[in-house]
Amino acid sequence: MTVEAKLSIAGLEKSFVGRKVVSVDRLEIGRHGIEGLIGPNGAGKTTLMGLITRKLKADAGTLIYRPGGTEIDLRQMSMDQVARAGLVKTNQVIQDFETLSIRDSLRLALAPAEREQFWTVFTKRRKRDAVEAEIDEILSHFPFENPNGDARSAGEKKLLDIIRCLLLKPKVLLMDEPTAGLPDDLTRAVMTLVQKKVAEEDLKVFIIEHDLDLIWDYCAHVNFLADGRLLCSGTPQEVKDHPVVVEKYMGVVDV
Repeated sequence: MTVEAKLSIAGLEKSFVGRKVVSVDRLEIGRHGIEGLIGPNGAGKTTLMGLITRKLKADAGTLIYRPGGTEIDLRQMSMDQVARAGLVKTNQVIQDFETLSIRDSLRLALAPAEREQFWTVFTKRRKRDAVEAEIDEILSHFPFENPNGDARSAGEKKLLDIIRCLLLKPKVLLMDEPTAGLPDDLTRAVMTLVQKKVAEEDLKVFIIEHDLDLIWDYCAHVNFLADGRLLCSGTPQEVKDHPVVVEKYMGVVDV
């Protein structure tokens, strides 16, 4: 049985100062649990994610999102509407709520959208207990120095950003270099948790990552982007062996 894509992209284009940085004829996201996007620096990967989330406005093309049986034209939506519809992106550059503790940041992520005023988030004891139990469970996967305090290091802030996004229970999670700068044990912990969420929830994940071992080990499907164009797609082994990937990317040391 063919799995319907959560996100269908066609004829998507974006130029800056006369230079076309994205020109994707067709890309289907969400037919596989975890998918990867690789390519050299300047390939247009982060720009593509910006177009999907509506941080950037496309010059041409279509972005059709299917969160649950219905079709939504993302080009008619704002960034916050896209996120509320279940298409969420982690941050390549660490974002932090400086005045909130780790737990308070996660409590806010679990707040219903219509009740985001922090002081009204959890007025019912049963709801509050369920939220605290969910936070305890997800924090158990990671060695935060002080879960009741602030995220101190860059690594803790990156982990907090990923956890916040997962707690939003998105339909599609875009991850832009999610484990950059993390040690191997935390990288494995992050990806193990992502795999668990994909298996248990209606979640599809699309990862930009220069750590090719992560891509080969965790992605069921991989896309290769260069010069703004999608040049090949397939299983990790198919992409790894593709002559265009070997020529344009695999020999590059500083990516």
